[in-house]
Amino acid sequence: MRLAALFIAFALTASGQRHKIDEVNSEKPEGKLLQQIMQENDAAKKAALLDQFAGEYPKHEAAPWVLEQLQAIHVKNNDAEKTIAAGDKLLALDPDDPEAAVQCLKAAESRKDAAAIKRYSGMASAAARKLAATPEPKDETEAASWKSQMAYAKGVDQYAEYALYRAAVESRDPKVTIDLSEALRQRSPSGEYAAKVAQPLFVAYRLAGDQPHALALAETVVATDQSSEDMLLVLVDGYMQQKKEPEKVHTYSAAIVQLMAKKPKPEGVADADWNAHKNQITGLAHYLNGKAYHNENAFAKADVELRAALPLVESNAAIKPEVLYMLALSDFKIQKVQEAANYFRACAAIKSPYQQLATTNLARLKTQYTGIK
Repeated sequence: MRLAALFIAFALTASGQRHKIDEVNSEKPEGKLLQQIMQENDAAKKAALLDQFAGEYPKHEAAPWVLEQLQAIHVKNNDAEKTIAAGDKLLALDPDDPEAAVQCLKAAESRKDAAAIKRYSGMASAAARKLAATPEPKDETEAASWKSQMAYAKGVDQYAEYALYRAAVESRDPKVTIDLSEALRQRSPSGEYAAKVAQPLFVAYRLAGDQPHALALAETVVATDQSSEDMLLVLVDGYMQQKKEPEKVHTYSAAIVQLMAKKPKPEGVADADWNAHKNQITGLAHYLNGKAYHNENAFAKADVELRAALPLVESNAAIKPEVLYMLALSDFKIQKVQEAANYFRACAAIKSPYQQLATTNLARLKTQYTGIK
């Protein structure tokens, strides 16, 4: 993808040695070993010598240089475990090395290790942002190098966010998705991937049974983006259950109906399946809006919404009887007595908690009003 290509381009600016060795004292054992490392051309033998030095002289001033070389060899060999092992040692000595962190991050991605991805994404981002905060030098020659470093730092930070986002959306464990998504949104609340992860995070909250966080997230997102029927519907239902925000119930219900009327069919979804989804969501929106109006004694408005809902909830055995019953009551209140009787009759024919009430009310209408069929 484009971000990966950009990161490769940025990484070229960091491909040179980040850690230097000022001088090598060949009279000392560690100096002799360093000389041997520098003269060795065989990658496997060189890796063994580097590993030997790192083990024998972990606090030597040349240790960061050694570990950088060692990690690079493991990266080239696609050895994720050893890449991380060398990177951990290097980051312990130099936590501000973004390249060491990002190589560990890539290795963690190859292993699909969510915890490690989160850890190294955070370390890479922190190091990159620290590098990006370096003030521009006044010297023109140094300024050119500084600009390259700024571009590199930006690329690392973007990749760190992307890696966290991808791991979050690819996970099939809601708890993992929640953990990674929350970390991403906390790190960059207004970032590109914080916005993209909102819908998967919302779904994960619901799968985890965390309704309060799902509602809170939906409220935040819907304030500026009303393109998710799922978030809008959960908000409407949540407000209804909590008996609050009646105006938002009506506003968001109407928004759902408008959204579904113009929303294109997603690629790969069959026409029948998409139409069924549209009808289901639209029917629920009309039903909840009508129920809200009914509870507010706005019976004429309830009648409009519930009539619109009825054909769309025809196959919903849990909702259809309630719609019929509320329609009957609403129509009775606005003096549509025969229509009220018709809806009571239809409701009475369905086994539900409303069946007996509808039967009783229908009998009363026939007693009180002549000519009722």
